[in-house]
Amino acid sequence: MRAATHTRFFQLGSPAAPVRLRDGGLLPGITVAYETWGELDAACSNAILVFHALSGSHHAAGFNPALPEVGDFWQPELHEGWWDVMIGPRKALDTRKYFVICANYLGGCYGSSGPASLDPATAKPWGAAFPAVTAADQAEIVSHLLDHLGITQLNAVIGPSVGGLVGLTFATRFPHRVRNVISIAAGYKTTVLNRLILFEQILAIENDPHFNGGNYYDGAAPLYGLALARMISHKTFVHLDAIETRARQEVIQPDDVLAWYRVRDQFQSYMLHQGKKFVRRFDANTYLRIIDMWSRYDATVEGDAECPAALFERSKQADQHWLVFSIDSDFCFYPEEQSELVKHLKDASVDVMHITVHSDKGHDSFLLEPDLYTPHVAWLLNR
Repeated sequence: MRAATHTRFFQLGSPAAPVRLRDGGLLPGITVAYETWGELDAACSNAILVFHALSGSHHAAGFNPALPEVGDFWQPELHEGWWDVMIGPRKALDTRKYFVICANYLGGCYGSSGPASLDPATAKPWGAAFPAVTAADQAEIVSHLLDHLGITQLNAVIGPSVGGLVGLTFATRFPHRVRNVISIAAGYKTTVLNRLILFEQILAIENDPHFNGGNYYDGAAPLYGLALARMISHKTFVHLDAIETRARQEVIQPDDVLAWYRVRDQFQSYMLHQGKKFVRRFDANTYLRIIDMWSRYDATVEGDAECPAALFERSKQADQHWLVFSIDSDFCFYPEEQSELVKHLKDASVDVMHITVHSDKGHDSFLLEPDLYTPHVAWLLNR
């Protein structure tokens, strides 16, 4: 039987006390959607904070078939928690022992305030006026959520992919609130290659004829642009061998026709299907906000530190323990990126273990192969 979960909402700020973002943006109060699993112990010492990936949500585990606040975006594929293989009784994040928390990012489209939310000054969606959001902003906002829940110090922060970037920033901006840090297939600073791949996705959305500078909520959405952006990114998330295997099972659809070009093979049809499926559950403006956050990520900058040594000195002083995972077939966050992170940690004499997972699933391994991660995660949490 699937465990039912429900979304909660945390309010922060007000028109009289607006939320100020790192880049200078002001929001007259925000909403943060989140879910929790397990029970917080009497000492409030068993909490684990999970940060989600680019297109993930706060619904990381269990079954949540309805989220009216999200509207049509809450598609059936979202009803099952995106990390159900890792969160629950007797799993890596064992909810018999731990109280697990996951929040939807600010700028998101799954219940947290974002571009599709109403601006109280105009009673219309924020659209292009919704400000840019950084990893430091995400960390700051979640720190207030933890205060609301009565949690002073976390047992662990864990984040895969983009979640690993935000987790790193939380752990270094609030070092004494975190005992253990688990980073999966993430990095320390966004590479030039990823910046270029992300820029291609930005251009895809910006050049959709329906984008209208981000103000499209009263008309047609930029579905082609968002679909193309997802197709560009999908090649980095899934190993090419896996794409080939999956595509061979694809049936070319009769409506796979563009303005002139007709889709010629199963591989093109597979990628087009991925794009079409994605636009039903995600907002283009949210996609832009999160990949902008990712594109300019630099842990030293987000942590307001002078250099990596100064940043991770905080982790050393807080006696944090780090577990960093690489995936040898990852084309999104290459293993060299985790090696750079581990080097900075070791240079600062932080306790760190670096595990390379051998997988043919590529970046998505963390979603699909819990047995490769669970023993190491459980070991760190039970030290």
